[in-house]
Amino acid sequence: MTENIVEARGLVKRYGELVAVKGIDFNIRQGEIFGFLGPNGAGKTTTISMLSCLLEPTSGSATIDGLDVVRDAAQVKRIIGLVPQEIALYPTLSGRDNLNFFGRIYGLRGRRLRERVDAALEIVGLSERAKDAVQTYSGGMKRRLNLAAGLLHEPKVLFLDEPTVGVDPQSRNHIFENVERLNREGLTILYTTHYMEEAERLCHRVAIMDEGRIIALDTPQNLIKVLGGGVIHVGVQDGLSEEMLSKIRQLSTVKDVAPLDGKLKVETVDAQRALVDIIAIFNQADAAITSLEILEPNLESVFLHLTGKRLRD
Repeated sequence: MTENIVEARGLVKRYGELVAVKGIDFNIRQGEIFGFLGPNGAGKTTTISMLSCLLEPTSGSATIDGLDVVRDAAQVKRIIGLVPQEIALYPTLSGRDNLNFFGRIYGLRGRRLRERVDAALEIVGLSERAKDAVQTYSGGMKRRLNLAAGLLHEPKVLFLDEPTVGVDPQSRNHIFENVERLNREGLTILYTTHYMEEAERLCHRVAIMDEGRIIALDTPQNLIKVLGGGVIHVGVQDGLSEEMLSKIRQLSTVKDVAPLDGKLKVETVDAQRALVDIIAIFNQADAAITSLEILEPNLESVFLHLTGKRLRD
């Protein structure tokens, strides 16, 4: 996976005084699952909307398979599949009729349309419910049919915007398996989520977004390495003396110490061993610990480490 199929440079989207996306740069390699991880309002959906030609960038540029998303919008739309965050289905129509409708929008007709509808229903596991009205489907089944609609025309790049929001565990796992299978077959996928476990499981690389910016971009494994052996937040009552801070900094299990909102943020080599050493220093000084939190190495903790906020705040 070396060739970039998606490239974005200095991408900005402004709504009056509000800047939703603030000059981001990234590329997506052909055949990879690339994740945007961040809380609601981080700019993930706005970015996908610009890439899929629904919104025109205020400035900057983006290309998909060499096609400019502004100048070549009609051609771009033919090679991408979009599965939006909101369910985009007609509830009174059957699952098959919904797919027939969307297939015709993509220019499919006759035998080719029937073959693609059958294949998409098979992929998402809805063949047996194809004749039922969508309004009788569960939330997870609607999400899966939404995914099927985005696959009808065999896109080169598939955009999945928070595809598991509000779905049951069974449908969630079904979506994961579909994403992994489609990727194994060569499909490039852009996947947005605020669930760190999804990004860790599915994505080859992850861009962590916050307030319209990309604040980190790497493989999940490399991002998690940022935390080393974990981070400890120690609540302190009245601040710490320089002597205590110096002792904590000198611990072999500690990489860095910094104040954070009335707490002490301690980056460690080994969180469990460091905690024992830190408690011993507090006990020797007869100082009170008001709270303790150990952040085990994962993407949620990386986000908290980089922003001071939790993914789902």
